[in-house]
Amino acid sequence: MKTRHSLLAAAALAALPAAAFAAGPMAEGAKQATNWSAIGMFLVFVAFTLGVTYWAAKQTKSAAQFYSAGGGITGFQNGIAIAGDYMSAASFLGISGLVYLSGYDGLIYSVGFLVGWPIVTFLIAEPLRNLGKYTFADVASFRLGQTEIRVLAACGSLVTVAFYLIAQMVGAGKLIQILFGLDYWIAVVIVGVLMIVYVTFGGMLATTWVQIIKAVLLLSGATFMSGAVLAHFGFNLNAMFAKAIEVHPKHAAIMEPGTLVSNPISAISLGLALMFGTAGLPHILMRFFTVSDARAARKSVFYATGFIGYFYILTFIIGFGAITLVLTNPEFIDQATVATKGVLASLKGGNNMAAVHLASAVGGNLFLGFISAVAFATILAVVSGLALAGASAISHDLYATVLRKGKANEQDEIRVSKIATICLGLLAIVLGIVFEKQNVAFMVGLAFCIAASCNFPVLLLSMFWKGLTTKGALIGGFLGLISAVVMVVLSPAVWEVTLGNPKGTAPFPYENPALFSMTIAFVSIWLFSVLDRSKRAEIDRAGFPAQFVRCQTGIGAAGASSH
Repeated sequence: MKTRHSLLAAAALAALPAAAFAAGPMAEGAKQATNWSAIGMFLVFVAFTLGVTYWAAKQTKSAAQFYSAGGGITGFQNGIAIAGDYMSAASFLGISGLVYLSGYDGLIYSVGFLVGWPIVTFLIAEPLRNLGKYTFADVASFRLGQTEIRVLAACGSLVTVAFYLIAQMVGAGKLIQILFGLDYWIAVVIVGVLMIVYVTFGGMLATTWVQIIKAVLLLSGATFMSGAVLAHFGFNLNAMFAKAIEVHPKHAAIMEPGTLVSNPISAISLGLALMFGTAGLPHILMRFFTVSDARAARKSVFYATGFIGYFYILTFIIGFGAITLVLTNPEFIDQATVATKGVLASLKGGNNMAAVHLASAVGGNLFLGFISAVAFATILAVVSGLALAGASAISHDLYATVLRKGKANEQDEIRVSKIATICLGLLAIVLGIVFEKQNVAFMVGLAFCIAASCNFPVLLLSMFWKGLTTKGALIGGFLGLISAVVMVVLSPAVWEVTLGNPKGTAPFPYENPALFSMTIAFVSIWLFSVLDRSKRAEIDRAGFPAQFVRCQTGIGAAGASSH
């Protein structure tokens, strides 16, 4: 059972884009000697991005510029930024670590995660840009009750953002503790402070360029590493696979699927969370408001899908490269534990460190420093996007629309957003330190379940179903949100592993509840909307034709305010 849980935790870490590394072997890593080359490259990155933030701060004067960069980001730039927001250090280290551990199955998770993007492309991107302004709550509340739906959307966004932030902060602390040799709490504070600076002063423009810079660095590093691995085998994939089968303890089994998730219900549930959770992530959805029109939004997804797909192919090559070049190198194996744990489990720092050790194997200490700095920069880029999404939910949805009834001026709204960013940053630092010893894989899984069970159903049905009412969306959305939280807490991953209850006592038998919580959300939204005969329901239904025309044509949509 312990092995099964560790595999599932590793799967969650690899498959989810903003996952942390605190689960599994990496959490047990001890602080190592200070890696000065990594720290030097990290400081260069920070200095450069702070310069970008200073430039962005001078451009950011209005709410439109703060929340959406004035809609002046091109489709290509936004595509790279989305990829930067999506390609986390967990994807880079986690998926390559899974391939190192299990072979072919590591690719299943990256592909499973990638298939969420066609849904975003064909269902979400264009209508979202045509209907919204700053947050996805603008879309969900377009024809429904403003107060109720914005409160629901803000709750879904903030819970999702909170769990992502905790996972990222703990992941940053553990990563830097191992790679840079710094104390855990120092790394957490550094990430929190830089996140506050990027978002508070530069807004979406600074966040966008930080994500673009990080995406270019990550893709460059992964490309070089993959190229070096392939060059080692004369660019012959068959030779690489043959060597991997020869040296891996599982031999030919690493080329077969089905070792990570064998239960059909768990596989379907995980797949639903990966596919539909993507279309409900607030920090991803916000990116579609940074472009000038729906056509540019569609281009963004096209470019992002290409970059992300290419990146996941590279992680597969990196994983097999680690099998052939790291597993066979005694320098990266803890010889003291090989006899008891086996050679696979004796990798220094755990299997999540496979890509980092491979960087050292193919490029020496300098390239190791580069990859370490890029991994940390990746976390900075992701938390910046999360913080901005959370701050927008507080300032635009709750403060400006719910509390001030749409009468708040832009400067007040921006000020509230900056205060919210500081509070979120401080909260993230505190929670990151408090949760240092916790397995946070369930937090990331919970974030995806909430996005798929609360945000996505309300967003989808508000755009495409005439019968949706405010009451149906409110009740069904909150039932999806609450059921996702409750079922994750009652699952074996939390009830037994995290909370320490005896094995076999978990009230909910599956690791990922998306199949059940999404069903509850959709059925509840439909049922309570159909039964709703109130005057508000008549207004909700009557407003659909006008919304649908704008949704499909963009007539009346907000244009770019700056270029």
